[in-house]
Amino acid sequence: MSAAAVTVTDPEAAYYQAVEEFFVSRRGDPLFLSNADWLLIRKWRQAGTPLRIVLRGIADALDAHAVSWSRNRKVGSLAYCAAEVDAARERWRRALVFDREEGTRVEDALAGFADTLQQATGLGPAGAAAARDLADELRQRAARPQDPAALESWLAAQEKALVERLETDAGPAAVSALEAAVDAELAPYRERMPAHVLSQIRKESVTRRLLESRGLPRLSLLQL
Repeated sequence: MSAAAVTVTDPEAAYYQAVEEFFVSRRGDPLFLSNADWLLIRKWRQAGTPLRIVLRGIADALDAHAVSWSRNRKVGSLAYCAAEVDAARERWRRALVFDREEGTRVEDALAGFADTLQQATGLGPAGAAAARDLADELRQRAARPQDPAALESWLAAQEKALVERLETDAGPAAVSALEAAVDAELAPYRERMPAHVLSQIRKESVTRRLLESRGLPRLSLLQL
């Protein structure tokens, strides 16, 4: 099965597919990604690297290869592009890292999360209580300086706790139906990705869909 034989709409899986298809098309002939390649994409995804930045890095690497002394040798692995992707990510971070002119300030992001949580409708009792308490905490943190790295870790923990409350309100049947929908979307990749990468995508997809079904965003500065 070629990379272009299936199309996925799930945002998590679509990220992996887009990287795969772009690399294969730029490389010039069919190539299945290795387990190491999938793990590399996972690393970029978990680091919050926007898809456009990954694709830019891949393009930079392959453009440079096309005019290099080794241009007659095919690029055999996505790892060949890793350094350029890292460089593209660093340029992006320097340009957009939460400053007043180019990006989103941390305090503004926290206030935005708090507003969304406070305005959410259709939450069950457990989710509503968790959203209300978290909105209050976010506003308190927005009022004082924050270290983005430590804050990101804290947000991940708060998101996990919130999702657990939403699952409690939804009930086992609704959660199982959501998981089944994600599994159907990811089925084309079951034989192509390492199991732990697929498991991570599944977890992220279920979390995203559950939050979106309640009108809530992912609680991450890296998603901005």
